[in-house]
Amino acid sequence: MNVKERRFVTAKDAVQFLSPWTLEEWMCRSDVVPNEQLLLVRANMDPMHCHPFHYHPHREEIIYVVYGRAEQWVGEEHRILRPGEMAHIPPGIIHATYNPHNEPLVFLAILSPAKLPDDLAQVPDPTDVSAQEPWSRIRKGMIACRTLS
Repeated sequence: MNVKERRFVTAKDAVQFLSPWTLEEWMCRSDVVPNEQLLLVRANMDPMHCHPFHYHPHREEIIYVVYGRAEQWVGEEHRILRPGEMAHIPPGIIHATYNPHNEPLVFLAILSPAKLPDDLAQVPDPTDVSAQEPWSRIRKGMIACRTLS
């Protein structure tokens, strides 16, 4: 089907990408649907893995847990999110998603805007800050996590 005409996305239509932190299944981006404002990715995170501290300079984000439990950080605050719970992350706010549990974690990441002006699109997104203070030590004493890289 022509992407410009697609209104429904099945699992086989999703664009899969193995990022350093999860298997990403892109359901809403310009190579899947004719999106204007939204991006949607279903993230499949293995036990003891994480997407360490980072931020999206110009995008707002929602993390919505579908399955499992997420140790979700927004700034220096964190909560354990369960299925049906979410976190809201304003643009530029440092955040991280950890799965220090023995079961897989599946969550939806919804970001907006989908398209950025050329000058804003030059900034790395996401921008990793996990090696910087205080983010490099904020989880000291907690279960360590791995990335896929």
